Amino acid sequence: MKNPYMDSPPQAFWKSGVVNSSPFNISNIFTKKWDINPSQTIATAGSCFAQHIAKHLMQNGYNVLDAEPAPPQLDISRHRAFGYSMYSARYGNIYTTQQLSQLASEVVGEFSPANWIWQKGDKYYDALRPAVEPLGLDSEDEVRYHREYHLKRVHELFEEMDVLIYTLGLTETWRHKASQTIYPTAPGTIAGDFKEEEFEFVNYDYQSVLNSFYDFQSTITRLRKGKPLPKILLTVSPVPLTATASGNHILQASTYSKSVLRAVAGYLADTNEHICYFPSFEIITNQHARSAFFETNLRSVREEGVNVVMKHFFSYFAAGINVTKEASAKKYNGMTTEFSNLDAQCEEVILEAFAK
Repeated sequence: MKNPYMDSPPQAFWKSGVVNSSPFNISNIFTKKWDINPSQTIATAGSCFAQHIAKHLMQNGYNVLDAEPAPPQLDISRHRAFGYSMYSARYGNIYTTQQLSQLASEVVGEFSPANWIWQKGDKYYDALRPAVEPLGLDSEDEVRYHREYHLKRVHELFEEMDVLIYTLGLTETWRHKASQTIYPTAPGTIAGDFKEEEFEFVNYDYQSVLNSFYDFQSTITRLRKGKPLPKILLTVSPVPLTATASGNHILQASTYSKSVLRAVAGYLADTNEHICYFPSFEIITNQHARSAFFETNLRSVREEGVNVVMKHFFSYFAAGINVTKEASAKKYNGMTTEFSNLDAQCEEVILEAFAK
């Protein structure tokens, strides 16, 4: 008797694809649409897990852009604390596609954020990337100057990138009611004061996440002035939520968020030739690994887990790349940037401190 599963490959079945397969070496888990070659410039952005990906790419010979390198006088051990050497620009964690779209719109002058300078004591912070200045700045004018410079550098980054690697992290966020300005963290956590009449919690659904990604692409198309869209490699962060304001149990909230993001990433990859989805989420959360890739807090991904993800990545994309295991200083567009082995920096982790 013939049936449609008879000729399916081993990876199509749970037993052969998962149970009898090593979680450290999963065969045929990814289908590559296109190559990333040494001459192409790569931009990285997204949630905390994306920092691991960026670091490994930089250390292994890929041409990763760094539009905002650290000043020479800043000790390398303090780079990440001040938002350097994390991504291709000093925008901090971009957790949602809405945040990504908002940044692009601001870069081209189509959006002006409101209530974006927050205060803590006598110091001032850029609320759209509050963690990049952990000590704060001395005045609002200084914050404005820093942001103007940042937007210029991001504009250049979006113009130059041939490939964008973006990690989707969250569906939950906080928003300024009057202006719809979106923040990476809630007011009153790093800086600022929460006022219920001014700010609102938002938990985006599938269509909202998808639409905002399309909005980002449309904005980038205008910015690039006829230059084709970059190739886009999407991943979904396997790191669960630290806390939720949805009213649901954290397990439900985290599952909802990752499910929506994974569905959006899959749809975008299935319907666009310039977009690929790389399954870092599935590799880390694989049941066969029995949570071995997570730290004891069951959230943070162990270095061993990151190495397994990148081993799979390089097995598909390392053709023609001089892969090395040692961290190095590398020049990108005439700018020297050094990369440390510090842990990923996450504003979201701060929320743990507010647990009763």
